[in-house]
Amino acid sequence: MHALLAFRKPFARRAGRLALALVLAAVTLAAGIGLLGVSGWFITACALAGAGSMFNFLGPSAMVRGLSLLRIVARYGERLVGHDATLGLLADLRAFVFRALIPLAPFLTRGRDWTSGDIVSRLTADVDALDTLFLTAITPALTVLLLGLAVAALMAGAIPAAALVVACGVVIVAIVVPLVTVRRGRKPGRAVVAASAEVRAAVLDGLDGHTDLAALGALDEARERVRAASAALSAARLGQIRAGADGALAVQVVAGVVLTGVLWFGLTGLGAGEGALSGPVLVGWLLAGFAIFEAAGPAARGASRVGAAMAAAARLAALTEAKPVVRDPQRPAALPDGAIVFDDVRFAYDPARPVLDGVSLTVSPGERVAIVGPSGIGKSTLVNLLLRLDDPQAGAIRIGGADIRDVAQAELHRRIALMSQDTPVFLGSVRDNLLIGDPAADDAACFRALAAARLEGFVRSLPSGLDTWLGEAGRTLSVGQARRLCLARALLSPAPVIVLDEPTSSLDHETESGFLADLATATQGRTVVMVTHAHLPHGAVDRVLKLDGGRLLPAAA
Repeated sequence: MHALLAFRKPFARRAGRLALALVLAAVTLAAGIGLLGVSGWFITACALAGAGSMFNFLGPSAMVRGLSLLRIVARYGERLVGHDATLGLLADLRAFVFRALIPLAPFLTRGRDWTSGDIVSRLTADVDALDTLFLTAITPALTVLLLGLAVAALMAGAIPAAALVVACGVVIVAIVVPLVTVRRGRKPGRAVVAASAEVRAAVLDGLDGHTDLAALGALDEARERVRAASAALSAARLGQIRAGADGALAVQVVAGVVLTGVLWFGLTGLGAGEGALSGPVLVGWLLAGFAIFEAAGPAARGASRVGAAMAAAARLAALTEAKPVVRDPQRPAALPDGAIVFDDVRFAYDPARPVLDGVSLTVSPGERVAIVGPSGIGKSTLVNLLLRLDDPQAGAIRIGGADIRDVAQAELHRRIALMSQDTPVFLGSVRDNLLIGDPAADDAACFRALAAARLEGFVRSLPSGLDTWLGEAGRTLSVGQARRLCLARALLSPAPVIVLDEPTSSLDHETESGFLADLATATQGRTVVMVTHAHLPHGAVDRVLKLDGGRLLPAAA
């Protein structure tokens, strides 16, 4: 339950719409109870009316029509408002979780048993489990409790003993049965969430690593993992369904006992003296009680999913409550313009094996510096430290004399544009991808950035120009065009510093050479820090340094 409270803010934001949906659900149930009660009384009274007797059927028939119309309108409104509120809540929950993930993203899986597939499952299935909590569990139980007690209070004037039986039955089906069902569904609910995450992780890992699995002859093991996870999910769902079915059975048993009690006490008082209960009225109360308990079935079934919602909330809370590796200072300092300075920087993932050991470097404004070395030597770690995705264990990194640990991360990131080896082309148009670099850029600015990246002619030749739709991950572009589009995005940013982390990764030799040859012109006037293992053509950068043994050395050394 503590985990559910962690998401009270998104729920509170939609409280008004959720409350309106609850009111409309109560009106729908009230209309249904009144409709069944009045219909039972009306039909029975008509059947008992003798030949030649006077009977006013206009009033009851008008009530039936009115209650039917009210029930339809209220049901439509409840569905409309309820689903609008829950879909809005779904968006709020995803934004809430994603906002908490942003500072964690660079090192989300470090020191944790989280895989990319597991994180995707938390962002999708686990959020969906919370989204259905209100409609399937809370609303039915509350409406049955409120309307059931209201009917019992009204019944007390006609059949006092039966009213007490109805009230007890309502409390049992609206409170006791859901609580027991929640308790019974907690274990299978946790198993459903865990197994669902394992299925997604197994499928995503199998798709992402299909080439490697095929090359290593491990496809059978991957298939077996998916089969085992699917079997576990089926077993867990069966346990959850059993808990809901048992809860629904308990509701039916209680309903039978209550309706028998209403009939028993009603027949006892039937026709006993002046003002006694009549047969049609007894039938009306009996059917009104039946309508209450008919609506209690969904509450029991919805309660079986609360365990899964609680487990999903716990998994999401583990993400949202995790502490980021890097945090802003309480009073951020201003970030001036100036040189980038690495001052005797040391960093190690394993204290016994430092990746960077006494790195010192000064990059003057407007200078282009390349850092070369084999894969795994620590080049990307250097970039991560400059972007303050992590902090050095010793030494300092300064810009314009200010230690970047003393400034706000948002301010630092506004000064630095990054193009990494896995920078994606997003699903959308050319314009959508470019405006990530500068949301305020106009068409002229976009084309200037494209021209600097030598992609202007290609984009102008497209049927819709900047508004041409790109496939998922830029599948409609060649690899070289995709990299140049990412470079144009970085160039469109007003940031004075551009960091390039293996920008020619996955390019063929000819495309790589052309990309690097254009780099000096494309980045003119900007400070450039590039890490690469590619061969650099003459004039691409001003200085080349080699990272070796945790230290920076002149490339010629």
